[in-house]
Amino acid sequence: MDGDSSQATECHASGHRHHPGGTPVSTAGTPITTPGPAAPDRHLGRRLVQLYSGLALYGASSALLVAAGLGLEPWNVLHQGLAELTGLSIGVVSIIVGAAVLLLWIPLRQRPGLGTVSNVFVVGLAMDGTLALLPDARSLAVRVPLLLAGIVLNGAATGLYIAARFGPGPRDGLMTGLHRRTGRSIRLMRTAVEVAVVVTGFLLGGTIGVGTVLYAVSIGPLAQAFLRVFAVPSASTGSTVVAGATPERAILRP
Repeated sequence: MDGDSSQATECHASGHRHHPGGTPVSTAGTPITTPGPAAPDRHLGRRLVQLYSGLALYGASSALLVAAGLGLEPWNVLHQGLAELTGLSIGVVSIIVGAAVLLLWIPLRQRPGLGTVSNVFVVGLAMDGTLALLPDARSLAVRVPLLLAGIVLNGAATGLYIAARFGPGPRDGLMTGLHRRTGRSIRLMRTAVEVAVVVTGFLLGGTIGVGTVLYAVSIGPLAQAFLRVFAVPSASTGSTVVAGATPERAILRP
């Protein structure tokens, strides 16, 4: 009797009452639901495969652009310039720069995910591994197809690893972090960062050319198309979600 009275008093104080069957209801008569345990991610295996396949292919696609010699994507212009300066391979430089950029996340209060840390290492290793296998490309008849294949493969790789939803790459997170801290648009932050990166890389000996321009104008539409192809249903809602809320805007918008 005392327990029932106490329970009734607590329910009244909280604005809730009990249905005769024992189910708590609000004073408006609607059932009160309590959150249950998180649903298991039935797509975890697929997401992991997409993450590491995407990162490995991203490194391979970057190697194709390096081998083509017709211009690189912005960050690899910097990586190539630093490689020329230091004598290190471009993949090793990519890893070092990625780790350094990740340290900048600390003052920006960004939280890395599995994909963030994996990005630092897998892309650089895949780039060096692919370059070791590629023969020297001297004629335009070989270099142009390498360039086009590299750009398309880069778009597919971007769609793969973003759709896996394991967190943004370190460079993408830098842009979104600057956006949050400064209040400036992601478009402005991306432009400012990548212009600085390209100019610095070019001054150090990185390659800028028609491939750089072609990459800039085509990577957004390509990645967006592949995001739809590789999108993984959300574990909680069954809806299709890509990349959470982090890297998609930073990567896909100029």
